[in-house]
Amino acid sequence: MDPFYCNFQRPSAEVGEPRPQFAVSDRPRYRLSRKVTTAMTHLLYQVDSFTQVPFSGNPAAVCWLDQPEDDHWMQQVAAEMNLSETAFVYPEQDSLRLRWFTPAVEVELCGHATLATAHMLWQTKRMPDGKPIEFESLSGTLTATPVGQAIELDFPIAPAHETVPVDGLLESLGLGEVLFCGKNQYDWLIEIASPQAIRQLQPNFSLLRPLDARGVMVTAQSYDTKYDFISRFFAPAAGIDEDPVTGSAHCVLGAYWSQKLGKSKLAAYQASARGGELEVEIRNDRALLRGHAVTVAKLELLV
Repeated sequence: MDPFYCNFQRPSAEVGEPRPQFAVSDRPRYRLSRKVTTAMTHLLYQVDSFTQVPFSGNPAAVCWLDQPEDDHWMQQVAAEMNLSETAFVYPEQDSLRLRWFTPAVEVELCGHATLATAHMLWQTKRMPDGKPIEFESLSGTLTATPVGQAIELDFPIAPAHETVPVDGLLESLGLGEVLFCGKNQYDWLIEIASPQAIRQLQPNFSLLRPLDARGVMVTAQSYDTKYDFISRFFAPAAGIDEDPVTGSAHCVLGAYWSQKLGKSKLAAYQASARGGELEVEIRNDRALLRGHAVTVAKLELLV
């Protein structure tokens, strides 16, 4: 029996004979033996990003490591967590190294998991309250700064340049005429006229998955005066049919809408089923993303 087993020893009696009677001090003692295994454990925190309400926004798992782990192990953990992103953070010389994995691949930039990581580091007192955090990543140095109750991320902008949609792109989204189609090195950006149509999109992920891009963002100007624009983000090629709230995509969206609307600070809503909101401010070639985060679970990984 695993992990515990019992070793019972009892004097025998012939068939038909009465069982021996024992004084309390003479009764057989049944010893419970335990197989003890030792393995390094890791704590993971599940954090909902770009929301102040649990079970909304975009969930990310965050794992603190005392030292780097094998890439394959990190990918397996991300697949086991089965969230849009799992972040791993560990000391590297005088800085912190931050890496992000979807259930299928490692990615170069992720906003909501960076927000979740900064939130976890302050919540667990691994970093002093109020002190900005610098992360080294595949996208260079990223900074997270507390701003009131929110967190501000300083991210690079990779703007989308107008281009002709590849065959099958619009068909996979169920779209005909669009107002803009562009692409950067990661994703497609498509603007359509109706925010209501954004909410009603039902992509064909089988057609969308083979496209040569991390994902596709579809956006429209908002009719709701609370927001400047809304969007949704689909990334089946990265193992995520729809990402609930995508920070990195808002670097591109913020730059696009800033130029189109003539304003540097914008309010955005990502209209996934979970929903999430954030503020984007464009400063030259950087995007400042501001949002909130809520810790919803603490897990212990035993392997």
